Amino acid sequence: MRKSSRPEIHVRPSWFLFERSKSMSGGCLKFVFVAALTTLSAPMASAQEAVNADEMAALCHGGGRSTCASATIPAATTQAVQGWMSPDVGAAWAAGYKGKGVTITIVDDFSSTSRFSGNFGVGLQTQRHGEWTREEAGMIAPLATIRSKDFSTSSAVSLTPGLNVLNLSYGMYANAGYSSNQIGWSPEEASIISYATKGSAFVSKAAGNDSVAVGGVTSGQQDYLDIALVGKASAVFVGALSTNGTTTNKAQLAWYSNYAGSNPLVQSHFLVVGVDGSKTGLYGTSFAAPIISGYAAILGSKFTKATPTQITNDLLNTARTDTLVNYSASMYGKGEASLSRALAPVAIR
Repeated sequence: MRKSSRPEIHVRPSWFLFERSKSMSGGCLKFVFVAALTTLSAPMASAQEAVNADEMAALCHGGGRSTCASATIPAATTQAVQGWMSPDVGAAWAAGYKGKGVTITIVDDFSSTSRFSGNFGVGLQTQRHGEWTREEAGMIAPLATIRSKDFSTSSAVSLTPGLNVLNLSYGMYANAGYSSNQIGWSPEEASIISYATKGSAFVSKAAGNDSVAVGGVTSGQQDYLDIALVGKASAVFVGALSTNGTTTNKAQLAWYSNYAGSNPLVQSHFLVVGVDGSKTGLYGTSFAAPIISGYAAILGSKFTKATPTQITNDLLNTARTDTLVNYSASMYGKGEASLSRALAPVAIR
């Protein structure tokens, strides 16, 4: 088995400090050796310690299942607009749009021993990466159905009736230079790429935290999941601003965030949102993607007949550029997502 024809791909969650403080041989990795026509899937991870009821609900260990409805986040933590959120979220809730009827599936780490601390405004917590991204999406869209899919499994992501939103706060990295026909994805990522291609689900993909253009090379590696999603109908790359922008207090890209770059196909499907780590202690495009996932769910609760591609285009076409420092498409893509503008039409198509 020659490495030149079988790239070793590993998962990297898109949390800035996590990426740089944890060994890449630690518990949050999924190793998959892939080549054209050949896929060796990673085994299902099992918890090394006893899990509590919430973790059991998230992991769905046993019975052959790898996707499930997550445990309910306490209502008291999901109904208050927090300081890290855009004011548009509160306006959407007041209008009655909270994600009802939409399913958000979080594909992330729900089984490793790696945990870190932060505060979304409901008190200090220490959680796994996936538990954080799941909570954030649920706080933005409190009436959406939130499901958890552990990315250490290789099974396909399943969809439910109605609008489906998939949150990907991770990347799939391997040595740079492989062509697309050398990558043979496991059923998990293959299903995600297929849904984005066909417009079967809205896919929110964290742009990454290496201060390079989406799909760019960093430390000799590339995120091949980014590359696979370029040009796909219902996929959006999400970069991080250091705060939410306004016309009087414009925001700029967080220094760690990947940017759109020169590819028009990326620019046209790239959005930015505020990730105010000074308020939460959480930094990285990992926490930008769930905001867009929540926005998509909120839009789906208003535009109940809209397809994932229509939701995608609505978010992209209503993004703001007047709230950004020195806007350029190569840096910010379509601009800062504006939930209020996206909700404004009577209907979308």
